[in-house]
Amino acid sequence: MTVRALDLGRVGYQAADAFQRAEVRRIQEGEGTPALLLLEHDPVLTLGAAFQPVNLLHPEDWYRERGIEVLPTDRGGDVTFHGPGQLVAYPLMPIRKIGLHGWLRGLEECAMRVCEGYELSPRRFAPHTGVWLGHEKVCAIGVKVSRWVSFHGLALNCENDLSPFGEIVPCGIQGYGVTSLSRSIGTRISVEEVKPRLLQAFSDVFSVSVTPLEPCPLSSTFPTPAA
Repeated sequence: MTVRALDLGRVGYQAADAFQRAEVRRIQEGEGTPALLLLEHDPVLTLGAAFQPVNLLHPEDWYRERGIEVLPTDRGGDVTFHGPGQLVAYPLMPIRKIGLHGWLRGLEECAMRVCEGYELSPRRFAPHTGVWLGHEKVCAIGVKVSRWVSFHGLALNCENDLSPFGEIVPCGIQGYGVTSLSRSIGTRISVEEVKPRLLQAFSDVFSVSVTPLEPCPLSSTFPTPAA
C-alpha cells in the first residue's frame, strides 16, 4: 500500500477536521488514496467521545479567554491539548485487516520508535492508550473508525508549551504528568526534525510505502489534494 504524506503546516482544528472527513469519504467510496497528514494545531482543547466534564478544571470560557479553543470531537478518549510545537499525525487508512487493537498498538509503536531514536526509553501504560516516558505522557492517541477507515490519530509533544496540560486532567488520567521530547532530552527538538523520523517509523511499522512529504496548505474551501 502507498500512503501519501501531506504537510498541512499550522492549521485550526476545525479546518483540519473538515479536510480529514472529506478525504475519509473519498477513501470509503474508493475515490481517494490513504494519506498521512502531518500538522500543528492552533491552541485547542479537544473533548473526546469519553469526555468527562470534571476533567476540565475551569469553565470553558476561562480557556477561551486565554486563547484556547474548546471543541468536542468524536475521537476516542477524554480531553487533551493541542498547540504549536506538538506534531500531530492523522493517518487516513483502511484498517480492516489489522483491526482496531493492532492499529492502536501500531500507532504507539511509531511514537515509541521516534523516542528510541533519541535514546529515550518509552513505554506503554495499560490500559491507557498512548506512549509514556517514565510517569509522564509524551504522546496521546485517539482515533475514530468509520466503515473501517480510521482518522484522527496521534499527538507527539516535541517542543510545545506544556503549561495548558496543568489546567486539565489530560486524557482523564489522574496523578500523572505530561512531558515533551525537548524536555526529556534537555535540548530543543523541533517538529520539523521529528517529521521524517515519524514518517519512517510509520512506513516500517505498518509495512507501507510513504511518499515524500509534500506541502498541502488548507484554505477556507478545504481543497482536495490533486491526484
